[in-house]
Amino acid sequence: MISFAGGLPAPELFDVDGWADAFAKAATDRRNLQYGTTEGDPHLRAQLAARMTSKGVPTTESDLLVTTGSQQALTLATIALVEPGDVVAVEEPTYLAALQCFQLAGARVVPVASDDQGMVPSALAEVLTREKPTLVYVVPTFANPSGRTQPAARREEIAALAATHDTWLVEDDPYGELRYRGTPVPPLAAYGDKVLYLGSLSKIGAPGLRLGWLRAPKDLMPATVIAKQAADLHTSTIDQAAAATYLANTDLNAHVAALCTAYRERRDTMIKALPTTVPKGTEWTDPDGGMFVWLKLPDTTDTADLLKEALKHNVAFVPGAPFFATTPDNTTFRMSFTTNPPEEISEGMHRLATTFSSLT
Repeated sequence: MISFAGGLPAPELFDVDGWADAFAKAATDRRNLQYGTTEGDPHLRAQLAARMTSKGVPTTESDLLVTTGSQQALTLATIALVEPGDVVAVEEPTYLAALQCFQLAGARVVPVASDDQGMVPSALAEVLTREKPTLVYVVPTFANPSGRTQPAARREEIAALAATHDTWLVEDDPYGELRYRGTPVPPLAAYGDKVLYLGSLSKIGAPGLRLGWLRAPKDLMPATVIAKQAADLHTSTIDQAAAATYLANTDLNAHVAALCTAYRERRDTMIKALPTTVPKGTEWTDPDGGMFVWLKLPDTTDTADLLKEALKHNVAFVPGAPFFATTPDNTTFRMSFTTNPPEEISEGMHRLATTFSSLT
């Protein structure tokens, strides 16, 4: 089976030696095996704050809460802000696990129209006026599932809308450092004070670390800390200490650059193969970074049915319907290009082409 389904980093690109050394050093200090503070390891928070500041978002250690992956950061933000019956606005399509998080909180999820540059500000203005959402959730950089990126001007406009309507923005940014083309855009958090930023080491370090962080305004931080205490007291102290050691002793920017070189080739391999893989008239995104290509078929083929046929040819992808908050587009699907090396991508695309041929 060649799977383009999961949004998984390439395991062969993990810095195994670097992380093994960091954990070995962290384990020599007994304090790293003890309970820790809910807010997180101060050394790790200071390093993450410096990294965020370098990307255009002035941040101090006290602005950050270390979480068990950025998924927990989203959960804590939702607990702190959303009551049952509240409205949450999301771009269309959006991250599946975010929809699940909001639905579990009892929120009513309302979609906001998006185009090839992400959430459309005029559509957001209409939703803000009509629905008065408690929060707006966006993945502005290399979005999951679409791969789209909001330009700076659009981020500024969206941040201004949130401030005008006194609505919180939740910026989920697990992919932002994986840029393969173009000029980096400052995070949405750089454009306004009504933004909660979710960060992660999963895509640039390793997802098994389960280390993320929440950057929140000072008046909201106490509520998220209480929510964190109720959830798990604190994130693993040994993992945090190892991450602090790793960041102190490793050129993470160089590692990210190596990831981008490898992932750029994989993206290019998939994009190059698409014209001879999918039916004529299929539309797809060509992302500047991240992990995903989003496709829309030209006919009424249900990609859930297409997946059943694809599995017979030992290739997999994710049907698009679950990424929609309300009315799904069953002709869409998502493929990830990061997990497999170029030669496996080429073979997987050949199998997908065979799948389409078998349906005609």
